[in-house]
Amino acid sequence: MSDMLRSYIAGEWVLPLTSAATVDAVNPATEERIATIALCGPDDVDRAVKAARAAFRSYSAMPLDTRIGLVERLIAVFQRRFDEMVQAISSEMGAPYDLAHDAQAECGPGHLGETIKAARAMEWEKPIGGKAMLVHEPIGVCVLITPWNWPINQIAAKVGPALVAGCTMILKPSEMAPLSAQLFAEFVDEAGFPAGVFNMLHGTGAAIGDALTSHPQVDMVSFTGSTRAGIQIAKSAADTVKRVSQELGGKSPNIVFADDGLEAAVTRGVLHCFGNSGQSCNAPTRMLVEASAYDEAVAIARRVAQTVTLGDPTARGAHLGPVASKAQYDKIQRLIEVAIDEGATLVAGGPGRAEGFERGYFARPTVFANVTNDMTIAREEVFGPVLVMIAFKDEADAIEIANDTPYGLAAYVQSLDLDRARRVARQLHAGSVNLNGGGQDYCSPFGGYKQSGNGREWGEWGLHDFLEVKVMNGYSA
Repeated sequence: MSDMLRSYIAGEWVLPLTSAATVDAVNPATEERIATIALCGPDDVDRAVKAARAAFRSYSAMPLDTRIGLVERLIAVFQRRFDEMVQAISSEMGAPYDLAHDAQAECGPGHLGETIKAARAMEWEKPIGGKAMLVHEPIGVCVLITPWNWPINQIAAKVGPALVAGCTMILKPSEMAPLSAQLFAEFVDEAGFPAGVFNMLHGTGAAIGDALTSHPQVDMVSFTGSTRAGIQIAKSAADTVKRVSQELGGKSPNIVFADDGLEAAVTRGVLHCFGNSGQSCNAPTRMLVEASAYDEAVAIARRVAQTVTLGDPTARGAHLGPVASKAQYDKIQRLIEVAIDEGATLVAGGPGRAEGFERGYFARPTVFANVTNDMTIAREEVFGPVLVMIAFKDEADAIEIANDTPYGLAAYVQSLDLDRARRVARQLHAGSVNLNGGGQDYCSPFGGYKQSGNGREWGEWGLHDFLEVKVMNGYSA
């Protein structure tokens, strides 16, 4: 247990200047307190921004190789203390050990390493036209606001490129996932970055969000979270015309065609939807199935869902853990009840705590059939282990239903006819489309269309969010 987790400002571990507010972090598997966080206020925001601004001139002027060397030291510290990160993530959000080790924590060095690779391959300046020189320069002081569901994934995907680009920053992690952020800040400190380059504030969005995103000395905001919060951040940043990069919600379609790959496709889709207890913004939560195979697909989904087990996050294995908080659990229960009231057919799971658990936020893996795309359960992001199954008539109908959503983060297509899968993929309004189980590489751009956000993270694409482009005309004699 950790008490009074401190924020990190100008190279020092500090308690808030004036705020006496605290919040408890809770292990969602046990419902027990695991840490108490001292929450910052607007005065701390101003202190952190000024520290970042003071550090920007010298840090941005460092040679690229020097900045890369510091990030390489950060990776080395991360790798040496990797097991601590696994434990932190498992404790704060209930991720089972194997998931926390193989995917959640692994994202940290994965993103940092890919950022270095992209930076070395990138053309940072080049002559264009007759006598002009085009250069990429760091944008300045950045505010990075990250969520709880993949905490280190989002921290590393933002902090890594910002550090390599030459920016200075203030990280505000979710107060629901403070332990992994605290460790990451320790890693940065141990790696030896100059004071003020990286700052981290514990705090709630209500208390310090607007102070961060509207601060006149902040040049850029990178946010991952809900669309509702993203809208408010964009409004807050607008008065000073900051760059705002956002990765927001999703309600991703998974189009399954009736061919010989049905069993594998449906199984893969159900398990992917339930992965991380359904708490992934790009989860394939709407399974669209060709009408001729719909009944068979529902039967497969029921069978697969019934084989999914839940268990202790500290145990090894492929089981699911709890969802991350009581608030999240209650939201999932409400939306399950709404789906039943609106006429969806409950195929597996349903409301209530999963059997065998007297405590912990263990939601039942749930599948609904006979869903239409206008139902609440097909429109709203549940962020839990809940799959809806919708029938479509033909290829055109599948594309229309898939695109009929305010979101556009990800989409999935399952067909052994690769030409058809590719043809459909080109017509889907989503930032990434995965064919037949294809996954996302760290070098691939990640982000969405429509209300799923703007900008792209990961690899070289992530670097560009933190860079300005300058052209110097008449540079050459």
